[in-house]
Amino acid sequence: MAAHSPLVMAEDDAAAKDKDVEKIAVVGSRAAPRSVGESPVPVDIIGSEEFAKQGNSDMLNMLSTLVPSFNVNTQPISDAATLIRPANLRGLGPDQTLVLVNGKRRHRASVISFLGGGLADGSQGPDISVIPSAAIKQVEVLRDGAAAQYGSDAIAGVMNFELKDDADGGMLEAKWGQHYEGDGAAEQVAGNIGLPLTQNGSANFSFEYKSSDPTDRSVQRGDAAALIAAGNTAIADPAQIWGSPEIKDDLKLFANLKLDLGNEKEAYGFGNYAKREVEGGFYYRNPTNRSGVYNGPEVNVGGTVYDTLLVGDMTPDDAAGCPIVRLDANGIPIASDLAVVTADPNCWTFAELFPGGFTPRFGGIVTDSSIVGGVKGKLVEEVFFDFSTSYGRNEAAFAINNTVNASMGADSPTSFKPGTYVQSEVGVNFDVYREFAVGFYEPLVLAGGVEWRQDTFEVKAGDPASYEIGVLADQGFGIGSNGFPGFKPEAAGVFSRSNLSFYSDVSAWVTEQLMLTGAVRYEDFTDFGNTTNWKVSGLYKVTDALSLRAAAGTGFRAPTVGQTKVLNVTTAFGVNGLEDQATLPPDNPISVLKGGKPLKPEESDNYSFGAVLDLGTTHVSLDMYRIDVSDRLSQTSPLTLSEDDIQTLLDMGIRDALSYSSILFFTNDFDTKTTGADLVVSQDVDIGTGQSKLSLLLNYNKTEVSADPLTTNIDDVKIKTLEENLPKTRGSVTFNHSEESWRGLVRLNYFGSWWEVDDDYDITTGMNEGSKVLVDVELGYQLTSQLEVSVGAQNLFDTYPGLNPYGDSVGAKYPTTSPYGFNGGYYYIRAVYTF
Repeated sequence: MAAHSPLVMAEDDAAAKDKDVEKIAVVGSRAAPRSVGESPVPVDIIGSEEFAKQGNSDMLNMLSTLVPSFNVNTQPISDAATLIRPANLRGLGPDQTLVLVNGKRRHRASVISFLGGGLADGSQGPDISVIPSAAIKQVEVLRDGAAAQYGSDAIAGVMNFELKDDADGGMLEAKWGQHYEGDGAAEQVAGNIGLPLTQNGSANFSFEYKSSDPTDRSVQRGDAAALIAAGNTAIADPAQIWGSPEIKDDLKLFANLKLDLGNEKEAYGFGNYAKREVEGGFYYRNPTNRSGVYNGPEVNVGGTVYDTLLVGDMTPDDAAGCPIVRLDANGIPIASDLAVVTADPNCWTFAELFPGGFTPRFGGIVTDSSIVGGVKGKLVEEVFFDFSTSYGRNEAAFAINNTVNASMGADSPTSFKPGTYVQSEVGVNFDVYREFAVGFYEPLVLAGGVEWRQDTFEVKAGDPASYEIGVLADQGFGIGSNGFPGFKPEAAGVFSRSNLSFYSDVSAWVTEQLMLTGAVRYEDFTDFGNTTNWKVSGLYKVTDALSLRAAAGTGFRAPTVGQTKVLNVTTAFGVNGLEDQATLPPDNPISVLKGGKPLKPEESDNYSFGAVLDLGTTHVSLDMYRIDVSDRLSQTSPLTLSEDDIQTLLDMGIRDALSYSSILFFTNDFDTKTTGADLVVSQDVDIGTGQSKLSLLLNYNKTEVSADPLTTNIDDVKIKTLEENLPKTRGSVTFNHSEESWRGLVRLNYFGSWWEVDDDYDITTGMNEGSKVLVDVELGYQLTSQLEVSVGAQNLFDTYPGLNPYGDSVGAKYPTTSPYGFNGGYYYIRAVYTF
């Protein structure tokens, strides 16, 4: 018997028939959907009502509350990860969990998370946030590797989002909330309606529209405060904002259609369209020492050594030259020097445009769409089939404002469109299965199929000003939009690969107590060859109440086309402090010089063993697992470029190499071992009146990195981040009670201790944060049979992580990768009308 999720068991069997929760899982087998009670691997089913009992309006945040081993960070200053936040299951990368919708593979997002809080750096997973909770009937979480059934990415597990398919009825929802601090206000309206599609079909439509204000949990940076004290009044307070980004016009549409074709066949189709604009903060550019913009050479005047501003000659061919601008002991430009430069139209310093420095605002517009269509049913007598085709597309059009292309000097704009990433995927599936009477307790089910997929990653060049090599490029000024240089035409292109796979799946109740399953999959990719993976699992009923289960298998994750071909420059903390880091393709000559090699698939070995106890009103499951991943794919640690390296780049015609402090590239450079356990307990509680349920979810997860520092390009900081940035222990205790017209919920969320690297990228001085418990509450009242109003609070007692000991230098009041965020308490009100 599989694990009974307490979220599923919250309703008794009679009530469940009237709900849209089904104890039937699509994931875990290529055969017919089976009851979770007959699954030899743990499958949790989360019903739609569990998503409704939350103030969160983002699918990622909702899942992190309901699935303890699922983690997502706020991503306050995270480059492209600000647009599409990465999430982690069982401490593995975001692209090591396979996401399905209605049992069909969901396409990846176009964004590669170059700054993903450490653990997710370099990942390219799907954008789960485009799925509105109003469209969800249930979410199935398969907590086991399943690459033998589904192919690439299913190392940590599988999440399947089943869409509502009702032919009548619907709901409308309005929600508003904000943080205790008075910021981050979010407004949302959502709805769902089911309509008949002929006599035996359905057309179900869902929408969601929301907006969310930014938050600010910053302190004034020490360098900015010192300049203000010295007399520079042009600096903002705070100079740099750490907080959740602003989300504008977030629209999500989903449709799910089914049509009975007769003769035991059904046509189906579903798809989505989503669009949102996101804008977040970036790092402050100090007006005295920011290289490539402000920081000039030291000069000796009359025996006194001065720091200077970087001054550019806009007409270098006239040989007239420009005077220097000295800085006083406090870093303030000497007024008389600055006046001379300002008065000369041929000379330029960015102190004229941004005398207090500047902080770019980074974001963009994310557009996501997909369509899936197919036919399933009886092919011939006793043979069932499912044929489908799919297309998915995700586009991220980047924008950066309040910044400059320093090499253009006085001619630089302050807003740029640095380019666009596009990920598109096409898939064709044909699955069949049949039952055979072979003398077992139940017929043997044999399934198989073939799948063809094509993945395409496209890079579109930015506007010319975002990458232009301006007149000041040879005078020490940086090239491209500062903070996120635009994609140059030579970096743009369309890159594709395809793969063909064949797979088989067999399962049977051999005896009344013993169920066995097996699967094998062969997959051939056009870029790196083929791979074969297998899985076996079994379930044994010791008694009617106690079952044991176990599984073993292999898995893999193919490097994405984007990880193979992408070129990007971003600003991040490294060994030299804040620096421009270039991510290059692994076959770039400089990457090869630093050890870059062609990418190959990650490979995994998965093992799990568990027990399930079902005593009617008490359900307990305990599952232990181990996931070994070899040749794990990630970005390298920042690799400092020497003067010779930079000269090599210049000789190759890469003139903006002077702006690079270090490079990174994708590499299969280390192995990891992840061990853990999941405990799930659900208990009906009799308190004398109404209905009550107590649920416990607990996950322990430990990752160990195996890497030889003499042969790899990841350093101790990267290793420690992979091992300790997420809590090893996470859990929740939830109490639900309903009585007559009202209901209540109290949830305790536990987060174990974790570690975050400091701004100096120093392993010896990082932040060690202790464990915390956050409390969520909600109270709902049924005003009429169709209208319910609820109020609630998440993080009721306004719990924060400890103060950031390095906040003075980076401007962040709290650790930025906190697994429970750093925005504090959030309260909300919601009204739902059903019909």
